[in-house]
Formats: sequence, structure tokens, C-alpha cells
Amino acid sequence: MSEPSPTETASVAAVTLASTEEKPAPRRTRRRHPRRPRRHDEVETQNGAGWLFVLPVVIILGLFLFLPVIAAMWVSVSNWSGKGSPVHADFVGFDNYRKLLTTSGLAQRDLATSVRNNMYYVLLVVPLQTIVALGLALVLNARRLKGKGFFRTAFYFPSVTSTVAIITVFLFLFTASGSINTMLEWFGIHGPRWFSDSRGVLHQLLSGIGVLDPKHPPGWMTGHRFLGITFYEWLAGPSVAMCALIFLAVWTTGGTFMLLFLAALQDIPDDLLEAASVDGASSAQAFRKVTLPLLRPTMFLVITLGLIGTWQVFDQVQLGTKGGPSKTTITPAYLSYDTSFTGGKWGQGAAISFILFGIIIVMNIIQRIIMRERRPKSARHQRRVIFDSR
Repeated sequence: MSEPSPTETASVAAVTLASTEEKPAPRRTRRRHPRRPRRHDEVETQNGAGWLFVLPVVIILGLFLFLPVIAAMWVSVSNWSGKGSPVHADFVGFDNYRKLLTTSGLAQRDLATSVRNNMYYVLLVVPLQTIVALGLALVLNARRLKGKGFFRTAFYFPSVTSTVAIITVFLFLFTASGSINTMLEWFGIHGPRWFSDSRGVLHQLLSGIGVLDPKHPPGWMTGHRFLGITFYEWLAGPSVAMCALIFLAVWTTGGTFMLLFLAALQDIPDDLLEAASVDGASSAQAFRKVTLPLLRPTMFLVITLGLIGTWQVFDQVQLGTKGGPSKTTITPAYLSYDTSFTGGKWGQGAAISFILFGIIIVMNIIQRIIMRERRPKSARHQRRVIFDSR
């Protein structure tokens, strides 16, 4: 059989190429998907459903929170006498605030006294309850501790117990012949009259070591005043009765904040603590360098809640001391109530509540500034510090 000539091979290739070019390429059929709604429509639907779910809460907050706040704000700038509707009261501007802040008199003096008492209450309760709560959480977070459920319940029990019952028990314990003074006598200490002693603890301490003579205080302390009371009175410290309330507050709130710290401690990965131990860090160094930085958000929350709660203290004063002795346990919250319901000065009482609101806002802003995380310095600045140190 003879092989095809080059001419015949070329003709066959040309015919094959022509037939290939004549055949059209098969069309790709696209699947038709169901038409999707536009993204904008989806967002509007989700927003509508979200507002529908939160609408009951918004209505409740509006009726029982925002409207009363607006009404109280109007009362603070009016002369409402407590009778009839406050809507018909006369507008007096900032007269109620002037009587409390700039006009010398009993109203200004009572406000300053309440702020001083509450200031010492905050300065002692917030650090103590934070330290106690963190210490209890560290104890309960220990692996070798047995009976954790019992101790959690025991530490948290005062937080859920009735305030009336707790204050009644404390009034019994802190009487002149109560259990606290009896225990102090075991150590040779004559206990004070807790809820009837109006002396400032700081004055007693300074007079005890001979630094201050209560009968002849320094002239520069008695000659200068702020909000109607002298510097000597501002620096008196909490009274003995207020110290009893401080102890009561720490005992009742430590268990609540303990749970927050305990949850934060259990979220810390064990790998970090093990790595610190492998690197040669002691328990104290691991706690300071690893545990505390990771507890920063919880610490911020605990201190914020503590500041708000301690500046609003009312029930302990109302049920326990009624502001006595000699107004050394009166607080702005109780003063607002007493001025309004007992004194009948509803405008001043509402003004005191808004002054207290401003104090709480300012204190939380200061706390936020102090506890905010410092931004890391730039690498250029760090190199400059290293170069200068060399």
C-alpha cells in the first residue's frame, strides 16, 4: 500500500480545518437563580424587626425612667410645693441651685456636710470592697480548695439577704454593749458608742498622737470655708457611726463583686500562667504581670459600679441612723429625700439629686482617665530612650 503524497496530506488537513471552523462553539446555558431581594431591603426588614422587639422596653423606660427624670428636672427649676401637678408650678430658674451652692445658710451647709460624709464613704468603701472581692475570688479559684460551692454560697449570701434584716442585726451588734465591743474588750480595747459617736476618726487619730488639739484647732483650718463648712470640718474624716456603715457596705457587696472577679479569673488561660512559671516567675510576679493586666476590664467594671452605688447610698442611712449623730452620716441621696418629703422643699430636693448626678458623672470620668490603657510608645521614641540611656 503506497503512502499518501505530500499534496494529498495537505489537502486533507485543509478540509479538516475548514470543517472545524464551520462548526459553531456550543453555547453555555446559564442557570436561572431565583431573584434575591436587594441588600437595602434586607437591612430595612432587620431594622424593623429589631425595633419591634425592643419597643416594649423603650416604652417602659420612657414611662418610668425618662419622663420622671424630665419631671424632676422641671421641679428643680420651679417652686413646686408638692401639692397638685408640678406642671402648674412657677419657673424660678436656678434659684434652688444658688441656695445650695452659693448662698450661705443651712441648705448649703447641709449639702456640704452630706458631700463630705459621702466622700469619705466612697474613698473607703470602693477600695476595700474591691480588694475583699478580689481576695475572695482568688481563694475560691484555688485548685486545692475543697467545698467551693459552700464557700461561694456563704460569701454571696449577704448580697441577697434583706437590707432591713442586715441593718437590724448590725444595729444590735454595734450597740455599746453589743458583740463587737465585747470582742474588743478581749484585747483590752474599750469600744466606742458606734451609732451615737459623731467625732471624726481622723481628728481622733491626730489628737491621739499629739499632732492636733481638738479644743484649739489651727486658725488656717477654721478661718477658711468651702460650701459653708470650714477646712477643719472637711478634714475631720468619717465619724465612728459612718465607719460602722462602711463596714456594713463592704460586708454586703463583697460577695457580688467576688463573682465578677471569679468569672474573670476562670477565663484566664492556664497556658499563660504555666509559661510565666517556666520562665522563672514567682507567684507574686505572675499575679502582678499576668493576672492583674488581664483583670483590668473587670476591675474597671467593679470600680465603676462601686462608685455609682456608694454615691447613691440611701437605705443604710434611712433604716439605720437617719443621718445622725449630728448629721455625720447624712448623704446627698438621703438629704434629697429628707429635704423633699420632710422639709417640703421639693425644688431644692430635686436640685440636690441633679447635683449628685453631676458628681457621679465627674467621678466616673476621672476614674476612666486614670484607668485607661496607656498607648504604647512609638519605636522611634523607644530607640531614642535606649540611645540616650547609653
